[in-house]
Amino acid sequence: MLVTLIRHAEVEEAYHKRYNGHIDISLSTQGKKESRELALCFKDKQFTSVFCSDLKRCKQTLDAFDLHIQPVYTSKLREKSWGKHEGMSFDDIISLNDFSYENFEQWIQALDGEDYTSYIQRVEVFFKEFLPACTCGEVLVMTHAGVIRVLMHLLDNISLEEAFCKPFGYGNYIVLDTDTWTFQDTQCV
Repeated sequence: MLVTLIRHAEVEEAYHKRYNGHIDISLSTQGKKESRELALCFKDKQFTSVFCSDLKRCKQTLDAFDLHIQPVYTSKLREKSWGKHEGMSFDDIISLNDFSYENFEQWIQALDGEDYTSYIQRVEVFFKEFLPACTCGEVLVMTHAGVIRVLMHLLDNISLEEAFCKPFGYGNYIVLDTDTWTFQDTQCV
């Protein structure tokens, strides 16, 4: 099975470089344009299944696509919840003086919200158990950068920090082959 994983398009500027998590924010004007351009890359692709995070930024990105099937919207594809830190920047969080940055793993565990181990498990269960059990063929998954990076961490056997250092901009995508559990090089199809 081939799974095309797409990060939603650009969000409103006020939410750039913030821990947005479960905040239900809209796309920016640029993001809406990016969505239309991204949809053109896939205009001739016939997906057998489409799964989408239930958050607005993903739904709005997917709205630009001319799909011939009904998408499944699910909270399983949401970004990690950051609890009371949602919508805050790194500097905002540091200014609270609750804790300081020592290293990447300490930082993500110290932040409020969904436990990171539970988040990683949620991503792994969706892609390795749920998805293969309910679909085949070519699948589209509209989600968030964090979900894609956690999957890279799991499948490429790299640290979370390495995965989160990989650039993966708004509207970027990657294709996963679940027969080999490897990522393929991607180009606009």
